[in-house]
Parts: sequence; C-alpha cells; structure tokens
Amino acid sequence: MIDVFAHRGLHRTERENTLASFKAAVAVGVDGVELDVRRTQDGVLVVHHDPAIGPLEIAQSVRSALPDYVPTLEEALESLVGVRVNVEIKNGRGAAERYDETGEFARQVLRTIQGSGWSDGAAISCFDLKTCAFVRSMDRNVSVAWLLWDVAVGEALVRAHVLGFNAVNPHFTTVDEEVVERARDLQLDVNVWTVNAREDLERMAGLDVACIITDDPVLALEVVARRSRRAQFDNGVD
Repeated sequence: MIDVFAHRGLHRTERENTLASFKAAVAVGVDGVELDVRRTQDGVLVVHHDPAIGPLEIAQSVRSALPDYVPTLEEALESLVGVRVNVEIKNGRGAAERYDETGEFARQVLRTIQGSGWSDGAAISCFDLKTCAFVRSMDRNVSVAWLLWDVAVGEALVRAHVLGFNAVNPHFTTVDEEVVERARDLQLDVNVWTVNAREDLERMAGLDVACIITDDPVLALEVVARRSRRAQFDNGVD
C-alpha cells in the first residue's frame, strides 16, 4: 500500500500545523502527517511553516510571545500517536530565513524525536542537503529524506544514495516511471509532494510511489484504496 500523509495536518478544516489539524488527520485514517519545525530565540522547537507569524519572526521571538495555537514539537508528537510523522526541519538559506550553520537545530530536533520515543515512527526531512547529511551523521538509524527543489532528480538520487539517506521527497511534477525505477535500484523511497488533484493522485498511485503527501488526504486515501482493490482483482485475490 502507498502511504498517505496529511500535509500540515487536515488543514482544510483546521488551522494548519496545529494540534487540531493533526488530530483531525489521524481521525480520517492517514498513515502519517507532515509538519514543519522551527526554533525560537529561547531554544524551543515549535511547529509552524512560515518564518514569521505576523510581525513576529519566530527565530527572534521567545516561545511565550507566539500565539497559543502554535504547538511545540513535543506536543505535536503527542497528538500523533498511532501514525507516523515526517518532521521537516525549516533550515533554509532564503532571505527571510535564519540558517543554522552549526547543526545544533538539527541535533535538537533529533534529540526530541529520540527522547519522545519516536525513533521508529518519524522521518526527518529538509531541503538543505547539509542538514540532511548532518542528521544522518548523528544517527545511522533514523529515516532521512532529502526534500528536492531546484535540483535535478536523477543527480539527487545518486547523492542521496551515497549519503545513506532513506528517501527523496520531490515535487510530484518531476516524478515519472524512470525516476521511481531508478530510486528502487538505489534502495530509496520516493515520497511525492504536494499532490491534490484526482488525476495527479491517480498518476502517482499508478507509479507506486512510497508515499503521497497531500492537502486532501481523504481523496488520496480513496484513490489509493481503489487502486489497491483493482490490483488485488487483477491478481486474482478475493
């Protein structure tokens, strides 16, 4: 079965990256949830996508100054018992970001996951290759996925394999049968984002990717289940 992960939780009915969105995603039967983690000025790991909340830059704000709806990473993990989680470390080099060169941000994320008993149920992902490599160097067992953007997928597959990652997470528009087959040859999973339209979900399901990350997990679950039933029928399984 292809895994279905809710992108930032079930945010079409709840505020994204909140405990409510995570619990709602679990309730509809997803295999996992993708969420984003940042670090506050006072060293608290919080779950939020953008670098700022209104006028508050998260990296320059203390935890107590942030809105109550912003959960800590520990709180988010506690709300996701029974599913898996893809923790995206927001460590970027963009103009609005504050890049951590030291690796301490990634180290703290990894320690939180380990300390919460999530080592077997969580994957760590990041667009920054250096951050992914740092995580792998700190823990040889945790699942590491390199998020791909503005990089050739074929080249990325080789680099991910050499660095010992478990997966690549490319945008679905860059994935075809050749990419999936090459990834399998290199023992890498392909987790595609962010797949929402029915025709795109059906195409990704047809390619048998490892995981679909989506804003519409209810539709994605329907598409994946129907494909599974069709495959069972084709194989003569009652």
